[in-house]
Amino acid sequence: MSIAVTAEHQELAASVRAWAAGLGGLDSARGAELDPTATFAEVWGKAQDMGLAAIVVPESDGGDGGTILDAAVALEACAYALLPGPLLGTTAAAAVLGGTPAASAIAAGQVCAVGLVPIAIADGRLSGTVEVVQDAPGADWFLLGGVEADGAERWVVVPAEAVRIDASTGVDLTRRCAAVTIDVSLADAETVPGLTSAVLRRSMLTLATAEAAGLARWCLDTAVAYAKVREQFGQPIGKFQAIKQLCAGMLETTEAVTAVAWDAAAAATADNEQWAYAADVAGAIALDGAVRVAQDCIQVLGGIGFTFEHEAHFYLRRAVALRLLLGSGDTHATALARRAMAGERRRIVLDLEGQDDAVREDIKALVAEVVQAPEDRRRQALVEAGLLAPHWPAPHGRGAGPVEQLVIDEELAAAGVVLPDLKIGGWAVPTILAHGTEAQRERFVRPTLLGEIIWCQLFSEPGAGSDLASLRARAVRVDGGWRLAGQKVWTSLARESQWGICLARTDPDAPQHQGITYFLVDMAAPGIDIRPLRELTGDALFNEVFLDEVFVPDSDVVGEINGGWRLARTTLANERVAMAGTKLGHSTERAVELISADSAQSDLARVGHAVALSTVCSLLDVRTTLRSLAGQGPGPESSVAKLLTVQTRQDASELVVDLHGPRGLLGADDVRRDVHEMLLTRCLSIAGGTTQILRNVAAERILGLPRG
Repeated sequence: MSIAVTAEHQELAASVRAWAAGLGGLDSARGAELDPTATFAEVWGKAQDMGLAAIVVPESDGGDGGTILDAAVALEACAYALLPGPLLGTTAAAAVLGGTPAASAIAAGQVCAVGLVPIAIADGRLSGTVEVVQDAPGADWFLLGGVEADGAERWVVVPAEAVRIDASTGVDLTRRCAAVTIDVSLADAETVPGLTSAVLRRSMLTLATAEAAGLARWCLDTAVAYAKVREQFGQPIGKFQAIKQLCAGMLETTEAVTAVAWDAAAAATADNEQWAYAADVAGAIALDGAVRVAQDCIQVLGGIGFTFEHEAHFYLRRAVALRLLLGSGDTHATALARRAMAGERRRIVLDLEGQDDAVREDIKALVAEVVQAPEDRRRQALVEAGLLAPHWPAPHGRGAGPVEQLVIDEELAAAGVVLPDLKIGGWAVPTILAHGTEAQRERFVRPTLLGEIIWCQLFSEPGAGSDLASLRARAVRVDGGWRLAGQKVWTSLARESQWGICLARTDPDAPQHQGITYFLVDMAAPGIDIRPLRELTGDALFNEVFLDEVFVPDSDVVGEINGGWRLARTTLANERVAMAGTKLGHSTERAVELISADSAQSDLARVGHAVALSTVCSLLDVRTTLRSLAGQGPGPESSVAKLLTVQTRQDASELVVDLHGPRGLLGADDVRRDVHEMLLTRCLSIAGGTTQILRNVAAERILGLPRG
């Protein structure tokens, strides 16, 4: 999925991408390979006609008056086609030059080159050499900065005649940079009021990460398309596990890059603190991410990808150039860590555009009644109001759509009400609601909501973990019901639960994914033997459950006989929608707590990366929510979010222990808790399907690679 979420932005992205694909931009870059002063005039002329750089120029200056997010959508689409020329720098300049002659000139199609590093100001003159100015050859205007003796910055925009350039051909063959020398009296230069290097760099970084998203998307698409048709050993290489894992990893990185680029651009209309935070997250993720995906693309392409004739190296070059221009991920991660230490967090507020007006007051009134209820009756009040599981159908929930669910979350949070966790009940009950009988719904739904029934899941077996369809527990028809026999494993809450959802094979001769039935099992029934399993943490959260001819009446079969596999994979169409909070996750917050301003740069960078990854996981959830609000089906974000959340929690818990240093060898209470968390998170990449299996699934179902 691209940066674009709304229908308007999706239309813009599609039209710009189609337009850019037909320009022959890379042919132009190849033709100018050895020319250090190349301006790619023919392609840029067409971009001028499209008015791309004018998107963010204020209407009063002759532009479109659009947002940075509008421009980011267009830049991502252009980067997908690797449009050569000065679009990035000129757009970044346009974003900060409103009200100057240069802004009107950009709206009219002229180029403004940007020097990000200010030079010295002395005796009222901006004089010296800016070592790197992107798009200097052929520029009509230059945005350059200086620093006064007292540290104050002054940024000016001057015409091309005021500077001397020394151009060269660098790593990016689709753009040109130059050293620019200037000697001008500030009295003769157009000052840009209020501009600072931080704001200018942030504008450039925000738009550069949008380009990074376009680069990564092209590399992913190209690698996947090649893997589907390139044959080795008599079959497409996309069937090979190594290629599937590599492409799935590219998908994870690309979705992360896309999410942070979108958020940085969206945050540009927020306050400076929020924009700065979002931009640092984007810088920590996107620039390195685009380089990595481009490298992996060449790896999938193999020898053909290493040739000059293939386009892939142009994308790698552009990605490397963006990182050189704006700094590595560690640079931005270190800044992000300092922001997190100061208490900053990303706060995303969705504009529901009035869609919430119809339900807001009713929800406020319901929440007020819940708050007024005595503490021991608050859960019951939530259930009676339909607020505990609002997405469930009435009378158990409210049949709430995405907007109403978000309003409920907002109002409950504002009132300080924390919803109880249904745990496995949150999986069991939707299946009963969708496929069970009315008697089953009457018997199980409300007691589960009230906390009177705790559920466990009897799915996994010693020989059927990620490959659940190979389960062997059998169910044999007897008078009035079924006898279940077999062994289940990794069953959490088995000792605390009153009921379990269980899959058992009712037709041993049926194909693997058929002949399985979905049962509700009374955990107090004769023949059930629960044996705790001590995990590597020393705890016994999981259990083995042995079923020795356990009787299950027909009334406790859910759905059709032999139709259980479909039920096991059922997700209600009206899924739960929730907004991400501002917390970074337990271990990431703990890591922020442990570092200090004088911590080693390497530790600050590691913590910053943890903060960035935690934020990415929230952003993926937000984008899924936005798609739901727009009535769209789920994108790949939800699958990627699970994979990245596992990685984030594992890496962050390990980081916390590392930050203790040698003290981690001692048995202090806080160290013991942190070590326990690190050991516990090892299960996350195994439980619910191993990370490697889930990546295979993503490669096949999302990317369309052939099954092995």
